[in-house]
Amino acid sequence: MLKGPIALGTIRISFVLGLRLLIQAGTLLLVARMLGPEEFGFFAGVTALAVLLGTLSTFGTNIVFFRELAKDSAVRNELLAYIIPTTLSVGFSLLVVYLLISVLFITSLGFSVLLLLFIGLADVLLQPLFGLLAIEHHARGRVARAQLLYNMPLALRMLVAGLVFYFQFSDALFVYSAGYLFASLLSVTIAFLFLADPWPSFGQWRLPIRAELADACGYAASNFAKSGPAELDKALALTLLPLEFAGVYAAASRVVGALTMPVTAMTLSALPRLFREGQAVRYGNKLLLLMYGATVIYTTLLAFILWLLAPRLAGLFGVSFHGVAEVVSVLAFAVPAISLRLVSGNIIVALGRPWVRVGYELFGLVLLLVFSVALVSGLGYQGMPYAIVLSEWFMAVAGFALLLSIRNQGSL
Repeated sequence: MLKGPIALGTIRISFVLGLRLLIQAGTLLLVARMLGPEEFGFFAGVTALAVLLGTLSTFGTNIVFFRELAKDSAVRNELLAYIIPTTLSVGFSLLVVYLLISVLFITSLGFSVLLLLFIGLADVLLQPLFGLLAIEHHARGRVARAQLLYNMPLALRMLVAGLVFYFQFSDALFVYSAGYLFASLLSVTIAFLFLADPWPSFGQWRLPIRAELADACGYAASNFAKSGPAELDKALALTLLPLEFAGVYAAASRVVGALTMPVTAMTLSALPRLFREGQAVRYGNKLLLLMYGATVIYTTLLAFILWLLAPRLAGLFGVSFHGVAEVVSVLAFAVPAISLRLVSGNIIVALGRPWVRVGYELFGLVLLLVFSVALVSGLGYQGMPYAIVLSEWFMAVAGFALLLSIRNQGSL
């Protein structure tokens, strides 16, 4: 079992992420029942696209901030002086890209552009800014506090979903999307007002120099590649499947993704130490053995339980989500692979090799796209979960093999 600070950190973070799991599960059920499979499929697809683009909004400077602050807190204001304007400028640019993609490929489904703007502002612009406010606590070793802060916009979204569900608005999707934006805006405001040390003033902001962009761009690509497998499938489902089936798939996928959170807790608790001591031989083998061992045991058991309980989980969504049990049963086989991919990827990034992670995860995304098109053509909507299983296992094996290669070269 995990010992010492990592074990204590894991327990604390597991509690906080357990709370997040309950919040996300409640929100998922409320929104799915409130919208029905067609509107839920649309909402899941467009938010997935926004979240995916939002991973690029900081251009990787959030990881640079995390890395350097974990080593020396004195560099905080010097880093934020260029990280804040970088996030704002890149975020606004990506918001335009998001709206262009949505107008070209999604609005033909008959949904409002204003609705898309609400979601884009929330996930492409505001959430990356909120992440900068929370990541400072994480870098300073206050991981549980940071994750508790991350729960705030999720809790507010659950509250909005509950209100929309209770009052039965005629255009529930539009109202919830507006509330979705408001939750993000309120979260950024609260987090900023209660920040212990103020951000640098506007007069202190500056553009990043070439060396700083070069340092960050690998992390930007890593952020994108890491989130891609968890988000791209929902966006693909929106274009490859009828809306009703896209909603069924998205509901099942969100269930499976949420259940990997304890593994996220473990890797998050270890990250500050990995960034500080990534090259230290004295603990590397033991730490890796503990992390991988715990991941394999937990996710294998979880996958088996999820496969057994899939029919009961389906009942929570209602009869309109017919077929969700079958999708969950298939996706259960991806759970160990998803978790192993996250463990290997986080360690590789902490060791200063973000482009290694980018390489195999981007190739995994290409495989996901190819498998999705091919299997949906042959199997219908059931082809999507099989595409996820195949691509996730490829990335899990590739990530572990590459980490072993780095280890053999002496990086650990």
